Amino acid sequence: MNQMQSIMRVLRTALIQSRVGKNRLENLQNAENLIAQAKNAGANLVALPECFNSPYGTKFFSEYAESIPNGPTSKMLSKAAKDNNIFLVGGTFPEIENDKFYNTCTVWNPAGELVAKYRKMHLFDIDIPGGITFKESDVLSAGNELASFDVNGIKVGLGICYDLRFEELAKLYRLQGVEILIYPAAFTLTTGPMHFELLQRSRATDNQVFVMAISPSRGEQGFMAWGHSQITDPWGKVIGQAKEGEEIVYGDLDLSECDKVRQQIPIFGQRRKDIYDTIRIGNR
Repeated sequence: MNQMQSIMRVLRTALIQSRVGKNRLENLQNAENLIAQAKNAGANLVALPECFNSPYGTKFFSEYAESIPNGPTSKMLSKAAKDNNIFLVGGTFPEIENDKFYNTCTVWNPAGELVAKYRKMHLFDIDIPGGITFKESDVLSAGNELASFDVNGIKVGLGICYDLRFEELAKLYRLQGVEILIYPAAFTLTTGPMHFELLQRSRATDNQVFVMAISPSRGEQGFMAWGHSQITDPWGKVIGQAKEGEEIVYGDLDLSECDKVRQQIPIFGQRRKDIYDTIRIGNR
């Protein structure tokens, strides 16, 4: 790869760890202002957190659910992407279609067009004694399709929060040529300190990709998000990380690092498929 090609494969990204309250309009206006701030700092790819337009919780999903692309949140995201001439990963928000609810991530290109939509595939149904009990499947339906999009020749794949724990999903994206994985993710104060950084570094190292996870900022009541939005490089190194409050994390991603680690540690060509073949494209 020559110097010119290397320069063309550097992407400035921004993770917006925004505060979220019960007022949808205020959440959208705050996100819109932060998106413009990220653009002014030179970001070409901007990502919002999980449930950025509404509180997180099963009792809120039906109340805040919208159709896509006709709801107010979609319209704001489309306009913000176009006005700022960026690729915008619209975090997630509750979607309704045919009387079913989904936790959905949308992506908008610099023309304001919807270019990808991903519905959370693995629903957060857990019970940790003394920690947290939560069952998204009481309200939400699970998605069944991977979703990716292209930014100037760089392929980006999508997951949402709990999906981060499932290495098979990340590997499917890697086999499809993805170099960046983005997970809007509101980890809890129970699982966040133990696993949020660890899982991102694991997915990045396992699949030799950049991983970005975007949390809402930590509130003072209701669901308490861990925060600590993060950017991890293909070597598993954390190159950007927020604290718990509202913050924008910037990262200049040099995609040549994906090429380097894949050449130097060629694990995908060294797998013993005569003994195991755990995941294949099309085997979903």
